Amino acid sequence: MTESEGNGTRHNYDQESILAIAVDVFNRHGYEATSMGMLAEALGITKSAIYHHVPSKEYLLQLALDRALGRLEAILDDPLASTGPAIDKLRYVLRSATSVLTDDVSFITLLLRVRGNSEMERSALERRRAFNRTISELVDQAQADGAIRPDLDSRTTARLLFGMIGSVVDWYRPDGPVSAEKVADDVVAVAFGGVQVR
Repeated sequence: MTESEGNGTRHNYDQESILAIAVDVFNRHGYEATSMGMLAEALGITKSAIYHHVPSKEYLLQLALDRALGRLEAILDDPLASTGPAIDKLRYVLRSATSVLTDDVSFITLLLRVRGNSEMERSALERRRAFNRTISELVDQAQADGAIRPDLDSRTTARLLFGMIGSVVDWYRPDGPVSAEKVADDVVAVAFGGVQVR
């Protein structure tokens, strides 16, 4: 969409570009503290004009959370996450989740900051928990196969593994010195160096 401001400046926006800017503003200021006026300012349009593009900031949050969670959930639908030894499935899921994070770092950052202050956020948290439960089940299966140390609690292990992946949002930059592929390699190496039976 093209929006003309009073100063003659024209802005071309589609839903994807508006969403990307909104997620950046949510991450910088916090979702609760972000107003539609702040979003309009970041977009370079008037507060009234933003409503021609999106109905509310809640709508943008829903789109952002659905995108982040949808990409994570899609990993579990891949045949590589559901066939073969559990340790290979777990390795695949960890590598893929790291890749999702580095591809969509701002969206995952927003997801990780959700605290359950609304029904929408509580739903997102439940979807995250369901994802984590699947990882715990993979850890259980790998332990039963003798591939992961039996003294480790599967739920704690899953939380630690995804806590490590989640910490990447604090330092990874797409234009930084470490490539996304190297981050995924290192996450898998560190994770399995600590849990896998030798």
